[in-house]
Amino acid sequence: MSIDKKIIVGLEIHVQLATKTKMFCGCELVFAGEPNSRVCPVCLGLPGSLPVMNRQAVEFSILTSTALNCKVAEFTKWDRKSYYYPDLPKNYQISQYDLPIGSNGYIEIPLGKGQSKKIRIRRAHLEEDAGKNIHSGSFSQVDLNRAGTPLLEIVTEPDMNTAEEVKLLAIELQRIVRFLGVSEADMQKGHMRFEPNVNLHITKDGQVFKTPISEVKNLNSFKALEKSVAYEAQRQFDDFNETGKCMQSGNKKTFGWDDVREATVLQREKEEAHDYRYFPDPDLVPVVVDEKWLGEIKTRLCELPLNMEARFVSDYGLSEYDASVLTADRETAEYFDSAVKAGGEPKRICNLVTQTGLKIANEKGCSVAQLGIEPNRLAELVKMIDAGQIGATAAVTLFTEMMQSKDLPLQIAERLNLIQKSDAGELEKIVDEVLAANAQAVADAKSDGKKSKKSVGFLMGQVMQKTKGTANPQVVSKILEAKLKA
Repeated sequence: MSIDKKIIVGLEIHVQLATKTKMFCGCELVFAGEPNSRVCPVCLGLPGSLPVMNRQAVEFSILTSTALNCKVAEFTKWDRKSYYYPDLPKNYQISQYDLPIGSNGYIEIPLGKGQSKKIRIRRAHLEEDAGKNIHSGSFSQVDLNRAGTPLLEIVTEPDMNTAEEVKLLAIELQRIVRFLGVSEADMQKGHMRFEPNVNLHITKDGQVFKTPISEVKNLNSFKALEKSVAYEAQRQFDDFNETGKCMQSGNKKTFGWDDVREATVLQREKEEAHDYRYFPDPDLVPVVVDEKWLGEIKTRLCELPLNMEARFVSDYGLSEYDASVLTADRETAEYFDSAVKAGGEPKRICNLVTQTGLKIANEKGCSVAQLGIEPNRLAELVKMIDAGQIGATAAVTLFTEMMQSKDLPLQIAERLNLIQKSDAGELEKIVDEVLAANAQAVADAKSDGKKSKKSVGFLMGQVMQKTKGTANPQVVSKILEAKLKA
């Protein structure tokens, strides 16, 4: 008996937009504010209060839809999605049902070795978030500060076939919304939440069986997303082998994710669209997007991270890993790009940014671009390395000093006596002194035994010590090699 399984995953992503106020009222959006301190009659759903849409949220949604290659709707409206829950004071959510702001797009995810996969985007629609229920012991509390927060819900087609692909899509989408500046996309603050829809296509003796779809709710980390998809796929496979249960209309279920047990937990049967009793919101006018408005929004598009990453690999010769680290955020990517365009050698710029700059920036809680070293000065620093004026250790010292001073790196290096000595005559005298003072090391270095390489390194270190690290290692190495052979 032959049996084969294929994982089928579609993903729903909720992205909190980085507006200053809520979607339909003027309440300020603040993370971790005092509970119920950012509310008003509109987001509390009090009788007689009327919503007014947030223009910036609409423009952020259009910009994101454009970046995701979606068709932007010329006409869209607002719909009421009716359901009762304690953190939804109005008993309905304002959303978009049949006319989403963006549709029929796609996103590409990197698969490594220059390969990518296109994942279709079914729709991107704008809606308001609910509040937050806080459960403690035998009672629950409700914080409505988040009620009314603008959310862009992005729904993919079920085009992903591994847990790894689902994680890669989530990572790529986070990079995109951050590059565009439409969301902070901080998952610890709930700015991005993921809900994968998972089922299996199982081929058994030539016949295809489809398992019931499971939706895993409110995942807020890439790790949880990847693990929940993998777990749910295996759970469904085991359940099929035991019961033979297949997909039927209306048997979709929702699950939660238990981080401790690393297992999905059944929550409820999934509602169908008709259960929400959608109808157009009578208090809000439709959104009409004309060519002029759309054209103005499109001017805000930037080079997207995957395109920039590919350019760094092809044009600058970086590894895919280095390029992905640099394009994790837009400021770092553009800072690196500017330094290279100012004449710096790409790999050396990359090493200074990723190995020194990012470490310092993380400690300071800022980006590399905010450390105070302009791209052109970083390029000058790298040129000094290439010219043999300073070594790698001195370059790190100069990098940190350049954060405090606006002088050119050459001026700082001269002031700190970091310029490498490359004068062969001067260095030869120092090498002779070191060889004369270390006869045993010289003898070991000349031998063919195991001590040879270690002794050469020791002698090299002695020269660097006498010159306080300012000797050019390449010049010293050549002189040492010649002296030892003689």
